[in-house]
Amino acid sequence: MLTSHFPLPFAEHRLHIVDFDASSFHEHDLLWLPHHDRLRSAGRKRKAEHLAGRIAAVHALREVGVRTAPGIGDKRQPLWPDGVFGSISHCASTALAVISRQRVGVDIEKIMSQHTATELAPSIIDSDERQILQASSLPFPLALTLSFSAKESVYKAFSDHVTLPGFDSANITSLTATQISLNLRPTFAATMAERIVRIGWFQRDNSVITLCSWNNALSPRQERSRFYT
Repeated sequence: MLTSHFPLPFAEHRLHIVDFDASSFHEHDLLWLPHHDRLRSAGRKRKAEHLAGRIAAVHALREVGVRTAPGIGDKRQPLWPDGVFGSISHCASTALAVISRQRVGVDIEKIMSQHTATELAPSIIDSDERQILQASSLPFPLALTLSFSAKESVYKAFSDHVTLPGFDSANITSLTATQISLNLRPTFAATMAERIVRIGWFQRDNSVITLCSWNNALSPRQERSRFYT
């Protein structure tokens, strides 16, 4: 499969972005993956996306001297080496991956159309969050896509703490040109209730990329202390 890779420093991490041409995918492209048999029943598009994501992950893992692709866990999650946290995402013809020594989550989403944003908004945000988005300088479809993506990044970063949380378990508290903040509710995870998570974001063509890391998940006390120190 035809791919191109480039690293991109972002939010104190290094994203590894892989653009790929799914039409050039061949079944034998998967054979270098140790878990290729588990992909046998997947559709062609899914196989191409998975391959691109693993290529991005391999580039990321080279930062710590690992040259093998992450496998697939029981819940179809990527299996990272001991001591390494990572995240993979893909959208359309782009895949990306990031690794860290602490929890990390990354997501890429195509910016919604106005019609789609209007239709999906009630399932993603509540009335208070809507006011925050509408008060920002961003077009509503972009702001809503960011809300969806940011929540996905948080869920990925802390997936071992949660079990299928709803979008109402993390509430948007602010949105700027480079950052979106979420307040984690008890329904997200009792051990993380009321933490404020600050998530970096940027727009790439007609998509948005968000990144959540443990370094930016502040306890209520830490969040308050920022205003008094």
